[in-house]
Amino acid sequence: MRHSKIASLMVRNVVAVPPEASFKQIAGLLDEHRISGVPVVDPERRVIGVVSETDLVLRRPDPAPEWEAAPGAKTELVAGSPDRDGPAPTAADLMSSPAVTVDVDETVAVAARTMAWRGVERLPVVDRERRLVGMVTRRDLLQVFLRPDAEIRKEIVEELFESTLWLPPGKLAVRVVEGVVTLEGELERLSDVLVAVQLVRQTDGVIAVVDRLRYVFDDTPAGRATGPAGEARRRKAVGERSP
Repeated sequence: MRHSKIASLMVRNVVAVPPEASFKQIAGLLDEHRISGVPVVDPERRVIGVVSETDLVLRRPDPAPEWEAAPGAKTELVAGSPDRDGPAPTAADLMSSPAVTVDVDETVAVAARTMAWRGVERLPVVDRERRLVGMVTRRDLLQVFLRPDAEIRKEIVEELFESTLWLPPGKLAVRVVEGVVTLEGELERLSDVLVAVQLVRQTDGVIAVVDRLRYVFDDTPAGRATGPAGEARRRKAVGERSP
């Protein structure tokens, strides 16, 4: 089966900053490179955090009150009040840490799930030593879904069903339209149906699976029932609605 690796999609020339980078330096890099965030790295290029546009907006220096900015206005610093002339925050102050990263050897599917679970739009890609080697964004991950329908169907039929599951040619009907795979036919066991559906869902380029597979008997721990009861259990197990 084909599972695209992050290394095949990631951007390798990554803009990164050291912990001591200033607020203004980071803002300038985001604007110059038209990016929404930068990883923060130590001298060995290990990722220790990420600074995003949101981090900058939330921590931007507060403007002086109107009365204080008025010409001729007198100002006094009250004991304990913040000094507006103090040092600007650095990357170490602004960054979200620990950084959410993905290993360079992981698949696109793993990266997509990580983004969804953690609510991020970009992931620094790291090696085994957590050193920065690339960056991947949601836009990068969309490339895998541009795979032609005919190529997806060929892999499912030849590599998955015939070579992996050892099904005879034509045992199951497979139709792919705009990345949506429809499966029809009958297998001996419910466990075979569950495996087939799961493998198809993990295939690169598959957006959704319409499962219309049937089975002869239920060999799962949930029970040995056949007919409507077993079918209802099977559909619940694979997350499909009844027709």
